Amino acid sequence: MSHRPFAALAGAVLTGAIAASLAAPASAAEPKMEKCYGVAKAGQNDCAAGPGTSCAGTSTRDWQGNAWKLVEKGMCTSIRTPKGTGSLTPIKR
Repeated sequence: MSHRPFAALAGAVLTGAIAASLAAPASAAEPKMEKCYGVAKAGQNDCAAGPGTSCAGTSTRDWQGNAWKLVEKGMCTSIRTPKGTGSLTPIKR
């Protein structure tokens, strides 16, 4: 009885496990992000710039309250602009 099929299977499983373990630290190192409204300069929003706009880069004025940028989780409300601080929800400006 040959052990070659078992060895090949074990090698494939080990290779997959190594690849998975190498990929895990890279994704674990990425910071968690959240949408922060009212902190983007005109044309520099990541998305959601209100009715009549498509998405990223479409905000028409600085600190637009319905346009957001992705920021590191927990930082949004500490970002100060000339119009006030960032918000986790759209704001009227």
